[in-house]
This record gives sequence, C-alpha cells and structure tokens, in this order.
Amino acid sequence: MKYWLNSILLTTLLALLFLAAIPSVHPEAKTVSKPLSDTLRTDPETGLALDEKLVLVKAHCTSCHSSKLILQNRFTRDGWKEKIRWMQRTQNLWDLGETEPAVLDYLVKYYGPEQRAFDGRRKPMSKVAWYPL
Repeated sequence: MKYWLNSILLTTLLALLFLAAIPSVHPEAKTVSKPLSDTLRTDPETGLALDEKLVLVKAHCTSCHSSKLILQNRFTRDGWKEKIRWMQRTQNLWDLGETEPAVLDYLVKYYGPEQRAFDGRRKPMSKVAWYPL
C-alpha cells in the first residue's frame, strides 16, 4: 500500500514539474522573424511584418509559396525585382502591374540587406599584399 501511494505521489510530482517547464504562450505575444526591431509586430498567419502593404504581399507572394521563402532572404530592391522576374519567367507568376512598386517597397523595407556590426568573429583582412606561390 505504501509503495502504491509513493508511486502516485512521485508520478504527480513529475507531471507537475513537466508542466511547469513548458513555457506559457500568450495569444497577444508577437514573434520577430528578422532582427529589424524588438518591437516589430508580425502577422500570426505568415510571420511577415505587419504593414499596410502586407495584404498585397500576401496576395501576390504567399498564394504560390510559403512566407518562409521571404523571411529567409535579404535582397536589395534590384535583387527582389530579379527574383520576381525569375518567377515570372519560370514559375508562371503573373504581372504584378501597378502594385509591383508597393510590393518591392515592402520587401526592401522589412527584408532588405542588413547592416550588421562586427559579430565577434575575426575581422576581414584588409590591405594584404599576397605573394605568388
């Protein structure tokens, strides 16, 4: 009887410890997929930055592919435009028409190249005079 009671107590204690270790999730909590800002709010469905142009980006971009393809890239305006042209040539993407500048503005604003400070690795060598081998 004592063994049975001890196993119930131990199991209950382990279950409580397990539940306490699970982080609580608040519905109003927003995650940032890219380090633009600690306060950047994102769309819960796509993870893309909230903006008035997000509707256009969702309509033109995520109707064919996951928003993760946007989130994982950092292109200049010309780079994003070239990706759009490639998708039009090879993936049957339609002409974005007059909405293209707004889509490009959004992509460059939130998913353009980042200027990052030195990240702790060795700085690039500069003014190196290489000798022929």
